[in-house]
Amino acid sequence: MDTIARLLRDGKAEVPVYAIGADRQVDTRILDLAGSPLFVAEGIFAAEIVAECRRRGLLAGAYALRRPRGATFLRRLRRDLAEQRKAPGVLLRRGLTLLRAEPAVLRRQAGLGAQPARGGEIVRRVTELLARHPHHL
Repeated sequence: MDTIARLLRDGKAEVPVYAIGADRQVDTRILDLAGSPLFVAEGIFAAEIVAECRRRGLLAGAYALRRPRGATFLRRLRRDLAEQRKAPGVLLRRGLTLLRAEPAVLRRQAGLGAQPARGGEIVRRVTELLARHPHHL
């Protein structure tokens, strides 16, 4: 939370770099917003911080991507195989487990304050947010 506050206050902050295959942080880097008033935090755990970001006045919006489960499964499998994140059998089993769990994950994210929406709707909402802050761009 302190890093998010620093990023919004200063426009840049040091952030961790993770290696999924190694299952750990491997480095840090500077994330620079280059004058943008907003940034997008994405990932399975992003909804975990929605309430605290809202409480601190740091939240412009929170969305949980809702797409067809089969499409998510195929995209994830293709990406993970291409990046050789784990052995193919492990990736397939993991992907099937995540496919079955996806409706519960979406319900949990919504319960944490993220609004389920399709990709196009999320892009439209973020574009509207940026249009309200043109003097920062």
